[in-house]
Amino acid sequence: MTDGTTRVFTWEEGARIEVRNLGGETVIEANSAGLKTPAAHLLTLDQDGTPDGAHLRLEENNGLEEGSASLVLERCDDE
Repeated sequence: MTDGTTRVFTWEEGARIEVRNLGGETVIEANSAGLKTPAAHLLTLDQDGTPDGAHLRLEENNGLEEGSASLVLERCDDE
């Protein structure tokens, strides 16, 4: 919940997502359910009324595979 706005982030059953930081690039490796999950998270952040700065942090043991780098999905309406 941010600024009184509640957003529900759902996970596809069987989602597997691994994020690797390879220095100059970041790799998101996922199965089919794992590809749909962050796509849905981004659409949730895009909902009308979602405030600037609203974000979701994905980490190892919080949705990502063991050994994954952290990934933050954040709404930023500043140009």
